Amino acid sequence: MDVDVGQRSREGQSFFHRFLQWLDILDPTTLLASNKEIENAQTRLQSSPPSLKEMMKDKKIKEALKLTLSSVHPDTGDLLPTVFRASAFTPFAAPLAIAMLLPHKGMKTAVFWQFLFQSYSAGYNLANRNKTTCKDEKIPLKQVLLLVGSVSYTTCLGVFPQFVMHRYGLNSPGMYTLFRKILPVPVLAVASAFNVATVRGFEFEKGIEVADRNGNVVGISQIAGTKAVKETALSRAVLIGTTAAAPNMLVSYLQRTNFIRRYPLALAPIRHIITALVLGLMVPVSFSLYPQTGKINRSSLEPLIQSATTENELYYNKGL
Repeated sequence: MDVDVGQRSREGQSFFHRFLQWLDILDPTTLLASNKEIENAQTRLQSSPPSLKEMMKDKKIKEALKLTLSSVHPDTGDLLPTVFRASAFTPFAAPLAIAMLLPHKGMKTAVFWQFLFQSYSAGYNLANRNKTTCKDEKIPLKQVLLLVGSVSYTTCLGVFPQFVMHRYGLNSPGMYTLFRKILPVPVLAVASAFNVATVRGFEFEKGIEVADRNGNVVGISQIAGTKAVKETALSRAVLIGTTAAAPNMLVSYLQRTNFIRRYPLALAPIRHIITALVLGLMVPVSFSLYPQTGKINRSSLEPLIQSATTENELYYNKGL
């Protein structure tokens, strides 16, 4: 699917408009669609590209567009693996995030759940990266090594606060608050951003395609690739950092209520529900921070690209 059909409609829109569009695209019921249904929706949009008015009013076109945007990679037109589709992130990541953020008593379980979460994140980042310079290539060995290294490093980084507590027996109330509630927030945010930057490191090295307003490819830019990865890394840091921070603040408040004092066993399931709800809300928020079709000034790009077009602004797929 041409990125110009579905994602270019977000250009110039506010964060609120992008947020509403992502709420629609992230509908988990799209995961139930068969490959044949997705291919039919993709063919319909390609054979007769809809106008913006049609996308807003025609129900069948809206459904086809939602199904395509949630299931098809915009650079290659290939179907994404089900677990790595846009609408799959919340259903698959929420249980892993809940387990990852539990106050584990031992290091083995902490490492296990952190490893699963970082592995899923790395797979998601890899599947949804910009593929304009590697549409027909298999994943090179170097990128596989980066993937493995990223998962290993971010797993160690994620469990670092708990390792320090466990290793040095820091059990005082102040140390517990610091290492269980405060320090994990920036640590997990940095780990998530690093996961994106490492897995998608080839976009720094090789660059990504930039196109004009009509979708004509102007050239391959490392500067645009760097911008795309930075935007995605920042949005992922906001997502995971908020998911780690908000439940702690809300639970701290609930601990002072009469209800929790009477029924302390209710605190654990409430924490899990809050974590899932915060993650579910923050996914469309983080995806909406930057337009999916990024925009960059021609003057900011490499001289070769500047000389290849007279367009003032060029476009690229940011990736997820």
